[in-house]
Amino acid sequence: MPTHVTWLEIAIRLLCAFASGACIGLNRSERGRVAGLRTSILVCLAACVAMIQVNLLLPLAGREANSFVMNDLMRLPLGILTGMGFIGGGAILRRGTFVVGVTTAATLWFLTVLGLCFGGGQIGLGLVGAVLALVVLAGLKVIEERLKQDCQARLVIITAPSGPDEQQTRAILQGAGFDIRSCAFITAPPGADQKFTYQLRWRSAANASNVPETVYQLASQSGVLKIEWKPQPRQ
Repeated sequence: MPTHVTWLEIAIRLLCAFASGACIGLNRSERGRVAGLRTSILVCLAACVAMIQVNLLLPLAGREANSFVMNDLMRLPLGILTGMGFIGGGAILRRGTFVVGVTTAATLWFLTVLGLCFGGGQIGLGLVGAVLALVVLAGLKVIEERLKQDCQARLVIITAPSGPDEQQTRAILQGAGFDIRSCAFITAPPGADQKFTYQLRWRSAANASNVPETVYQLASQSGVLKIEWKPQPRQ
């Protein structure tokens, strides 16, 4: 950081922080995510203003030679990064095995780092970081959605005595690429309906939300009375 900074330089730093926060915030808002436009701008600007304040306190004119040791100005940006870590941690929610908000927390923390870069006068570094952040949030999202991931679901099948037995159902599921993690079986006296409960795992694209064709194939089997298909959150 330069020891002397003009108002023009301050305006450029603030403008870069505002623009970067706005671009990343627009990407978040368009996808309906929390920490959208206003939050992203405020986080980036807050870090930038704090770093500018540190810059304004750097000049040594009229101070003793050990003034840097006495003031320890860098504690301010370090404290901001630590505080933003706590705020980001509060954005992460866990619902059973389902975790949300991790990308939001990482985005807020990265915006803070960008603001510190702009506030410290590293405009080029901050702009490169902002471009890379947009590539990660927008460009890699498309790739991530197309990558095949492990999926899980619970399949409940109720059959009449004339319906497919467990071995036949297992053969259909395994033939379609499903990995059967567990199987539960419930039946009443002989000649009553049977209930099979399967915990399944298979690989599918992240954005695939349709019911697999195999489920409809099982439902069309003679003697199948009811089928319940319930996807489980990805772990």
